[in-house]
Amino acid sequence: MRATPHRILATSFLLLVILIVVCLLSFTVGPAELDLRAVLAEMLGKSRLVEMGRTILFRIRMPRVLLGGLVGAILAVGGVVFQALLRNPLAEPFILGVSGGAGFGAIIGILFGWALFPGVSAVAFVGGLFTIGLIMAMARGRFRIHTNTLLLSGVIVNAFFSAAIMFLISVTKDHRIHNVFHWLMGDFGLSTFKEILFLGPFLLVGFVLILAAARSLNLMAIGEETALYLGVQVEYVKKSLLILTSVMVSAAVCVSGIIGFVGLIIPHVLRLVLGSDHRLLLPASLLFGASFLIFCDMLARAVTSQGELPVGVITAICGGPFFIYLLRRHRG
Repeated sequence: MRATPHRILATSFLLLVILIVVCLLSFTVGPAELDLRAVLAEMLGKSRLVEMGRTILFRIRMPRVLLGGLVGAILAVGGVVFQALLRNPLAEPFILGVSGGAGFGAIIGILFGWALFPGVSAVAFVGGLFTIGLIMAMARGRFRIHTNTLLLSGVIVNAFFSAAIMFLISVTKDHRIHNVFHWLMGDFGLSTFKEILFLGPFLLVGFVLILAAARSLNLMAIGEETALYLGVQVEYVKKSLLILTSVMVSAAVCVSGIIGFVGLIIPHVLRLVLGSDHRLLLPASLLFGASFLIFCDMLARAVTSQGELPVGVITAICGGPFFIYLLRRHRG
């Protein structure tokens, strides 16, 4: 179905309403429950919460929800771009190794005792950028980057970093092991507005540039030869979007930890419902990816009374069966 301006606006408005509702619900859930009506009143400037309630809402829950939305949006948009460029339904930042490289860098920072932000985050960011550079170098032919080789290189590099991470964990025996495990599964528990101010520009600038290339993505999803025939600078677009998306994903991973499967689930669900036109799929993925990860984080806080789970556990529980479904669907 063609993505008309009216359809793009209507779909985006609906998904924005869903995002606002999920955010409001997420503000109320946690060890200390907040009344939804009181939260709404606070949002409208009418004080209804006691001082402790306002502190929980604005100092703890709001940064956490906003950061979860930013990370979810980036991972979902990253999945859309990777799947279009590689023409592979299983491509996403987690599987391609970008998250693994950032995770390895973060663990190095944790073991050295650096502060989570910016120390650990900076090393994680560099690790993600190094990984995409390594993957692209491995996949580069004489004249172009081969998509199949790129995907295989990503899987190999991801396996290497997974083994390296397991080695570091095995030789770590003190309290730092808890921080490592928590970071590996993704966590928003220590979110502050500093991380939001850091990550926001990456999403804003990156999404605008990716959306400007939506027509090229539509053509490249059909086939590179067809896109080239219709005037798309295939290699330039491929390299530019791979680097841009990887930078965005690395920035997201360095403030949240490794959160898998968001970039796999969201594009597929929306593609089934909305079609494959990237002019609609990209903004829809941004909004729905944000809602999805905020909702998963809300479940992580509510699912057990003995402390919260890392949000990556919830996304993995959702993503594992979905990954198996995609494998069976595309085999048959």
